[in-house]
Amino acid sequence: MKIHFIAIGGSAMHNLALALEHKGYTITGSDDVIFEPSRSRLEDKGLLPTEFGWYPEKIHGQLDAVILGMHAKPDNPELLKAQDLGLKIYSYPEFLYEQSKYKTRVVIGGSHGKTTITSMILHVLDYNDISVDYMVGAQLDGFDRMVHLTEENDFIVLEGDEYLSSPIDRRPKFHLYQPNIALLSGIAWDHINVFPTFENYVEQFQVFVDSIVRGGSITYNEEDAEVKKVVEATENQIRKFPYGTPNYNVVDGTTFLDTPEGEMPMAVFGKHNLNNLAGAKWICQNMGVDEADFYEAIASFKGASKRMEKIAEGKGKVAFKDFAHSPSKVRATAMAVKEQYPKRKLIACLELHTYSSLNSEFLKEYDGAMDAADEAVVFYSPDAVKIKQLETVTTGQIRQALNREDVTIFTDPALFQGYLFNQNFDNVALLLMSSGNYGGLDFERVKSVFQ
Repeated sequence: MKIHFIAIGGSAMHNLALALEHKGYTITGSDDVIFEPSRSRLEDKGLLPTEFGWYPEKIHGQLDAVILGMHAKPDNPELLKAQDLGLKIYSYPEFLYEQSKYKTRVVIGGSHGKTTITSMILHVLDYNDISVDYMVGAQLDGFDRMVHLTEENDFIVLEGDEYLSSPIDRRPKFHLYQPNIALLSGIAWDHINVFPTFENYVEQFQVFVDSIVRGGSITYNEEDAEVKKVVEATENQIRKFPYGTPNYNVVDGTTFLDTPEGEMPMAVFGKHNLNNLAGAKWICQNMGVDEADFYEAIASFKGASKRMEKIAEGKGKVAFKDFAHSPSKVRATAMAVKEQYPKRKLIACLELHTYSSLNSEFLKEYDGAMDAADEAVVFYSPDAVKIKQLETVTTGQIRQALNREDVTIFTDPALFQGYLFNQNFDNVALLLMSSGNYGGLDFERVKSVFQ
């Protein structure tokens, strides 16, 4: 097949392009800008566009399909040419469904935890030599790509994102997969630029549960009140498997999980991660992995990239980097680090970077999110607020939203870095939470301070 990607440089899009090239398809693509690591990875396979920009002449009648990325606009000249020619145009999730419609589809959904749960499942399956197709939202140790597609594998494991499918398809991605086996980890309002009310956001998860193939199953976190409500309300004829946080304890900085074979030391920690583990166990068992084999495999799971990633550790000090930015994730991550290192001072740094987190109304959702931190720090860029065309956010609003008068707030990257590198990190756990980079923070320098 000959496939053209409009906006090939995105994290998800370039991984799909690499997966299809590996499968033997002929791939072309365009984009107006491509950053690392996408750029090098595409170049390595000969898929990097020779010129950046949009070129309608790349669109022709010999193409079997066009895949449209979210980075493109509805008036993209290549998209318009494809529409004029009557070519088949897929969104990213539409094409994944097309590739998996004869497989057993396992879809992991939820506002938080879905990347970690999907990663846990893939780690366990790989450890037990069970081959599956997959799509996950982070780079995993031991896996070449974030997307893998074959003709022969019976299962495909998909991370089910609730964000929009494409510029011309406003359906959430996870509405298109029609899972046979599904999981729902949690519901906490997010993406307010697309879902302006909490009720509208919750409705997307109701549609997801109702889209499960009749006779299929939903594994769900019964400790989340909204998840429980959505699952119990569905009239879809599916099996329902609730799960909750397993028993565990923390001793001298190591988390021990209760298992039928006794206590087992874990590489990951935090109540939310162990809750995720319980969900992953159910899914793996539904896919044919027995309980003992699951525990043996999961003991070596160290986490998904950018999810509670230990970036440096020295005597009496440790630093973590986490993708957390939504209120529920910030709260859970800060609590997890404090529980793991109760005798160390927790310095938690949060970058407000997303559309939702920089919205003055949504800020109220952060109430108490950094209570676990001994020292709370917030960084945000006023320029980012302007770019997103939002109302100005004040330091007073942030303090009020967090319900902490002692929070330290920076808007200048140089001042934030000056603060950070002048700290005494003895007996400290540092937690850096962001989906950005604090205006250009040198993480290698952070690592050197802790060694």
